Amino acid sequence: MTRKQRRMTIIGGSLAVLALAAALVLNALRDSIVFFSTPTMVAEKHVAPGKRFRLGGLVQPGSLQRGENLAVTFEVADGSAKLPVAYKGILPDLFREGQGVVAEGALDANGVFKADTVLAKHDETYMPKDVADALKKQGHWKDDYGTQASGGAAPAATTAQGNPQGAVR
Repeated sequence: MTRKQRRMTIIGGSLAVLALAAALVLNALRDSIVFFSTPTMVAEKHVAPGKRFRLGGLVQPGSLQRGENLAVTFEVADGSAKLPVAYKGILPDLFREGQGVVAEGALDANGVFKADTVLAKHDETYMPKDVADALKKQGHWKDDYGTQASGGAAPAATTAQGNPQGAVR
């Protein structure tokens, strides 16, 4: 084997190993690439209890119940499906029924989403794109959602502790 053939063999082998590594990483992250899942997506995917993910949707009006020691339960809906959420902690100031929310946590064995973080929005017209698309599909979309949002700055999310999402604590 000449030097040129040996060099080309090493380069080809290296590229094959790199391609295999990239394919394995992308395959492992396939379900994690989505920023959040809607209740309909959770029902369709049959998410296993204990698997962490982000749940996004609208807080169902009339579902918010406050308990002892900062315990809160509410339902998150996307127009066609609802998922009960349990959270223990201080909710963001802008959290309320009928508004968009993203919660981080996992399902328990009873099908209740146990959230450890709840994100709320700054701008009253902000709505995650997937939720807006789901509402349009279901016919629950209001025309003034998009018109008010286009006039201002980009909305940001806050955590339950009041810190902007992505801020250094």
